[in-house]
Amino acid sequence: MDTVTQLLTQFGVNWPKFLAQVILFLIVYMILKKFAFAPVIAIFEERRRTIEEGQANAAKIKKQLAESEARCQEILRKANADAQRIIEEGRLASDSQSQKHIQQAVRDAENILVKARETVELDQARMVAEVKKEMVNLVVNTTSKVVGKILTPADQERLASETTNQLAA
Repeated sequence: MDTVTQLLTQFGVNWPKFLAQVILFLIVYMILKKFAFAPVIAIFEERRRTIEEGQANAAKIKKQLAESEARCQEILRKANADAQRIIEEGRLASDSQSQKHIQQAVRDAENILVKARETVELDQARMVAEVKKEMVNLVVNTTSKVVGKILTPADQERLASETTNQLAA
């Protein structure tokens, strides 16, 4: 043991100073752990949660878009079925009535198809606009949280236009 003490003394180890340094190190570590490490970890956890929420929202929006697309297809299918039914009724009526009734049935069927297509196009355009708007908002919000500063209106406009361009592509 004498050799170890002599060796430590030879290297300039002073036990009281060494113990004081160890205690100071532990105190500084505890303070950093409480006031520096914990908030940083909390910020990282919040960012992770925000990103997960953004991904969940994006998945939800994709699902809504797919449902909207299915509804649009259903409306078109029903419109086509109605148009076919009206045309078939027109054909049956043509046996007993004049050519004028047939033309009116065809016009009615075409009007139904035109109105259905317009409705589908408007509904689809509205859903796409909503999805783009939501994605732009998600990108702006996520970017401002990740960057950690308040974005200026110019920054928000730039991010919105970049996101819109990427969504359009």
